[in-house]
Amino acid sequence: MHWNLPNTLTWLRIAAIPLIVLLFFMHYQWTDPAAGLLFAAAGVTDSLDGYFARRLGQTSRLGAFLDPVADKLIVATALVLLISRDTRVVIVLTAVVIIGREITISALREWMAEIGARRKVAVSQLGKVKTVLQIVGLSMMLYRVPIDGLPVYAAGVTMTEIAAAATLVSMVAYLRAAWPELKR
Repeated sequence: MHWNLPNTLTWLRIAAIPLIVLLFFMHYQWTDPAAGLLFAAAGVTDSLDGYFARRLGQTSRLGAFLDPVADKLIVATALVLLISRDTRVVIVLTAVVIIGREITISALREWMAEIGARRKVAVSQLGKVKTVLQIVGLSMMLYRVPIDGLPVYAAGVTMTEIAAAATLVSMVAYLRAAWPELKR
């Protein structure tokens, strides 16, 4: 069942990526908020696709593959876009930490699956919290425009930095769980 509801939500998240890029580079008053809101909506589909897959019994190998790919694509795209406007060291390092962790853990999970130990590096609660922090923080950074004087972008930077710290902590936890296999 390739076109079930969960997979459709994942495909919509992937389809949102070029729209976010387009909005990011358009220079109208409404485009930054629209890019942030579209990114946030895509982030909501990340929770919904998994929920509906389990609830409706519509899990699939395609969905299990596409979901993390969509997550990594949209987050990496947002980080690269944001660096194109804000090249401060803290922003660049935050992006490097998040993207580097995603590559590392994806490779670790692939390797652990090959040796039959995938469950040792399954998604943890900290990983889920990290994802929520990333989605909210990056949405705020893309939104960019202050709301009633509140510094949305700065708050998004802080939240994304916290997400990067959680990213490192979760990476260490996954590596520790895999360490016995890695030592062999």
